[in-house]
Amino acid sequence: MKEILSRRLEVINSSSILISILILIGLITFSDNPIKKHPRNSRGRPYVYSTTIILRCFIVRIWFRLDSNRALHHYLSIDLSYNRKVMRACGLSESHLPSRRTFDRRLKTISINIKERISTMGHLFVSDGIINPHILATDSTLIKAKGHVWHKSSMDKGIVPRSGIDTDARWGFSHTKGWLFGYKLHMISSTGSIVVPLSADITTANVQDNLVYRVLTSSLPSTTLKKTHYMIADPGYDDQNLYDLSTRLGFHLVCTVRRYRTTSEERLNLVDFYESALGQVIYSKRGTSIEPLIEHIKSIFRIVPVPVKGYDKVCSIVLLSILLYQILVYFNCKMKKNNPKRAIKHMIGC
Repeated sequence: MKEILSRRLEVINSSSILISILILIGLITFSDNPIKKHPRNSRGRPYVYSTTIILRCFIVRIWFRLDSNRALHHYLSIDLSYNRKVMRACGLSESHLPSRRTFDRRLKTISINIKERISTMGHLFVSDGIINPHILATDSTLIKAKGHVWHKSSMDKGIVPRSGIDTDARWGFSHTKGWLFGYKLHMISSTGSIVVPLSADITTANVQDNLVYRVLTSSLPSTTLKKTHYMIADPGYDDQNLYDLSTRLGFHLVCTVRRYRTTSEERLNLVDFYESALGQVIYSKRGTSIEPLIEHIKSIFRIVPVPVKGYDKVCSIVLLSILLYQILVYFNCKMKKNNPKRAIKHMIGC
């Protein structure tokens, strides 16, 4: 499959970058993560458009920063040469274009599929030797909700005082941003010369980091020769249950751990490793990997504030941005471009 993918990449590189990316999405997801067909006995009408086609359409929306599904439908329906090429690259025909309502419905339902494809890309980065999963990093960031805030006093009473409030969002606190009304992006990334997301999830802003750790680590990439040995995280992940979970998964969780008079012997072992020369070298990679990566993604795709309302839509749009970032880095690596991460801003016209 890798040889076929490499040959196809050489061919599609002659097209525009966007069209090349749309074609690449189909190659990767079809080979590694087949589309789940609508169950024959399930309720509701079967999907007319496959998940890959819908994902490609939403990638177009993110690429051109279209502010609504109505704008996406209008762009795809414009009778110009390049627009027709983009539409065909999405897998659509000129006589068969999803309606705006179809885009609205599907945006609420594709987040699980996007998470799976983010995981697929993570495995592809490892299996192709682009990254080494020896040391990984995890972190989260608050994302402001679109529209007006919903004050806690009104929220407790179940009162929505004005229109334009995202009632799915919640209040969360961080030491850098203070209190913020919105959502939270959780992510695991590599820490080597090429830093890319490997796993991601979205919650409301009030969800603690340690509650999402199990989900993020459930599908980490590894091979027989390349396995994860260390996971570095901030003090929000300092939880004995997470240390035990990490050990069962075959790696060590490394957090900032302080020494006190009453510190148990078990935790003293964690303190000793964190304060050791090796522990400090490992933990220092956090500041050069996941922290700048999160800010880079937020800057490129302008997801602060998030451009949609409602948890399902927020989840899909933000995770699509993560998936697109992975695919752009992968494309640049295969095209042997210098500094594949930095080239992304120029590729999408930031």
